[in-house]
Amino acid sequence: MISSDSHLIGLVGTGIGPSLTPALHEHEAAALGLRYLYRLLDLDALGLPPAAVGEVLAAARLTGFTGLNVTHPVKQLVIEHLDDLSPDAAALGAVNTVVFRDGKAIGHNTDVSGFARSVGAGLADAPLDHVVLIGAGGAGVAVAHALLTLGAGEIRVVDTDRSRAGTLASHLRRRFGADRARRADDLATALRGADGLVHATPTGMREHPGSAVPPELLRPELWVADVVYRPLDTELLTTARARGCRVLDGGRMAVFQAADAFRLFTGLEPDADRMLRHFDTLVREDAHVPN
Repeated sequence: MISSDSHLIGLVGTGIGPSLTPALHEHEAAALGLRYLYRLLDLDALGLPPAAVGEVLAAARLTGFTGLNVTHPVKQLVIEHLDDLSPDAAALGAVNTVVFRDGKAIGHNTDVSGFARSVGAGLADAPLDHVVLIGAGGAGVAVAHALLTLGAGEIRVVDTDRSRAGTLASHLRRRFGADRARRADDLATALRGADGLVHATPTGMREHPGSAVPPELLRPELWVADVVYRPLDTELLTTARARGCRVLDGGRMAVFQAADAFRLFTGLEPDADRMLRHFDTLVREDAHVPN
């Protein structure tokens, strides 16, 4: 594990200006007595396309970064620029954490553990026989693996890119079993008889307002989870709650995946409960900041 009391960390993605991740990491580092700087590397602000993630990675390595968090839309694009992958990242084909160590850039994925811990904390007794997943990108891949690892019976994958949905479903069948996943081309049909719905696309973020689910498809028996946490109460969750659904926001996943990434960066064990409390404080403060 890395042993140092000084770290420079970055977050790479698009539209990441409102991210609470830097404050979350820096606060925990301060509590542990570390010198820790967390910087945003927003591709939009830099005037770079997602395909330029390799250039950003190379520059960060040369600049002396300890590592990077990676988010939409480059969790899969970054892989070709890495020297090695952890078993989880290799199995998923998606990376959200890169650690620079011994001259190598090593990709990890803490989204799986982050979502699994979130479900355990917020939906511990929820039925998982049939779950609909909206989004087959990097976040969706992690969510699907987490759900199936937790014992979900079947994942029905819906994505505007049907080919991508089919690819993910095929991958899940190979890893977890022939009856564990399938592509679903129509959301309304997929939701019939489903126990739960997980939304794993950027829709609902402040930069991408709206909901991917028509309100009439939400029924009280359905639990609804969203990976978006900025805002915490997305349009989807607000509507689902109003229609009697049990809901899980993206806050816990954000904290738990951050805690796991912090451990990879520093080699130290973060206090997840302290990070959750700080996250709640950040969310309350954020609610009073004008958009």
